[in-house]
Amino acid sequence: MACSTGTCQSGCYKDNNEEEEQVPKREAANGVTPNGNDIDHHHNLCLKCKVNETIAPPSAAGGGVGDGGRFCADCFRGNLFGKFRFAVTANAMISPSDKVLVAFSGGPSSRVALQFVHEMQHKAQKNFDASRDRSLPVFGVGVAFIDENAIYPACSREFDQSIEEMKLIVSNLAPPRKEFHVAPIGSIYSSDFSDGRDRLKELLNAVSDVTGKEDLLLHLRMLSLQKIALENGYTKLVLGSCTSRIACHVIAATVKGQGYSLAADIQYVDARWEIPIVLPLRDCLTQELNMLCCLDRLETVEAINRPCSGINGLVSSFVKLLQEENPSRECTIVRTAGKLTPFHFNRIPETDDGNAHLASQRRQKKFNLKPNESLPPESFCPICHSPLNNCDLPSFSSFEDDQTSAGIFGASCCPSCRFQIVPKEPSSMVQFYSLLPQPIISRAKDGGCGNQRWLREQIQDCLLSDNEDGT
Repeated sequence: MACSTGTCQSGCYKDNNEEEEQVPKREAANGVTPNGNDIDHHHNLCLKCKVNETIAPPSAAGGGVGDGGRFCADCFRGNLFGKFRFAVTANAMISPSDKVLVAFSGGPSSRVALQFVHEMQHKAQKNFDASRDRSLPVFGVGVAFIDENAIYPACSREFDQSIEEMKLIVSNLAPPRKEFHVAPIGSIYSSDFSDGRDRLKELLNAVSDVTGKEDLLLHLRMLSLQKIALENGYTKLVLGSCTSRIACHVIAATVKGQGYSLAADIQYVDARWEIPIVLPLRDCLTQELNMLCCLDRLETVEAINRPCSGINGLVSSFVKLLQEENPSRECTIVRTAGKLTPFHFNRIPETDDGNAHLASQRRQKKFNLKPNESLPPESFCPICHSPLNNCDLPSFSSFEDDQTSAGIFGASCCPSCRFQIVPKEPSSMVQFYSLLPQPIISRAKDGGCGNQRWLREQIQDCLLSDNEDGT
């Protein structure tokens, strides 16, 4: 029986016929007469160690417990960490010289991501202390929490208590010490918290679509994480996105018309951002992460209760129902979407690190990708930062029809953002544009230059050279 994700590298795979042959051998060795009860007992044994009983009985394995129906507690944890470690090493996510920022929401996914990153760092520290030459440094780790209390108000006392619990979780981790950052989402505007909070509220109120409002807040959250990483010298950003969340994103992005950019969002590495994003829990299910938190008593904190409505809420309920009917549905969705060809930025930028270079070469060979220097510059949506298809790039007529900055900005967005986020009325668009944070405005200007370069390349044959007088 194979692991549900199909990517497990822990050696837990066993052929069904081989497993069936092992049962009578164990019974004969123990002198047990086969009967219905004994067979059931042996079927409850861990698939890997063949000694301890599984965490959950086989009858519950179809109820969404993932590998809990096949492994004992120790093997379950080892198998889950094995998926994490293989994703990190195979994609060169973390190098000894890195300074890694873990996005922490307090939920099970980000809690397990923090725990596993900490364990890798702790082991690296032990190896560093034990080595004589100490040639490999130990990568640094920081933790970031984005305060969205201005958007989803909560009781002040309860919220402050949640923050203290998060600080305690981080401080209780063994050395090396990890810095804990708390930043209000309104800080993407300026250092003035009250001004940023008010502008953020006005910006979200300018978006009439419920789904668009949720998506815009998600993009602003990513900008806040990028700002923390840039200001504090971090080189990688770790997200706790798992198979279950990615499966929901696959369906939601398809419904929203984001099929072209979908491949960019579901890979292990996303380096289109200034600080590359890595997803080491991409092959882990939400049910498995919840179970690990229970087994290892990893504390979780519910600091912000984000309502999920619109398309995102419908898709989340739909995928949850699919998973209850068939526990392999989420893995199937992600595996199917994984057949899409990734973009050139879905890899760690090549450096002097040998491991990163080898991982890049393996990925380039697997997907038959061209080297970065042979590819044209990519154009991105200024709001969601999705790569734009050539047919979605603004034409000269769109710039001629509307010479205002707000109009040009709207024309440079992807179709999904234009439909769900960008206001349709010109007056509303001007107000919306005036409320955008500076990072989005700057990105739009940089993207506009790239779009104009692409347009010039397309009509190069029709342009007059400098030595022609045009007569």
